[in-house]
Amino acid sequence: MKFKVIILLLFFSKLSLGQIDDSKFRSIVLNKSIVGKKFTFGECNQRGGQETTLIYLGSVKSRKGKTYKIMNSIWTWGMSCRATSRILIFNDQNQYIGNYYIFDSCDLPTKIENGYLIFKNVSNGCDRKMETTINLKNGIPKSVLGNEFES
Repeated sequence: MKFKVIILLLFFSKLSLGQIDDSKFRSIVLNKSIVGKKFTFGECNQRGGQETTLIYLGSVKSRKGKTYKIMNSIWTWGMSCRATSRILIFNDQNQYIGNYYIFDSCDLPTKIENGYLIFKNVSNGCDRKMETTINLKNGIPKSVLGNEFES
């Protein structure tokens, strides 16, 4: 019985320590400042693993003079390669400000244009002519697509 408990504790401790600190990956992408390029770090496959995919969308200057840098993040993990998608927000010094959790990676924004965050309908079954825009010129909104800003 003790052996089974020890095995379970080891298993759960490995899961709890599973997510890697991807701040170094974010820093690499921000320093390169290549808009729209997909950067992938790590690997996720049927045997497990972790993978971080980052796409720098660009920056926006608010009416109050603050600059915000926007990045999509998809962290894929586990044997089933589940994904956690977020919109990451940084200041002009590449310091992390916060994020919006996005349920599905298909719902991440595709670009920044004239101070607007642009969301295209890329999922199957969606009207691809429609798009959603979020004005970032007034600063960081409290929510995006119903998802609260987390700092």
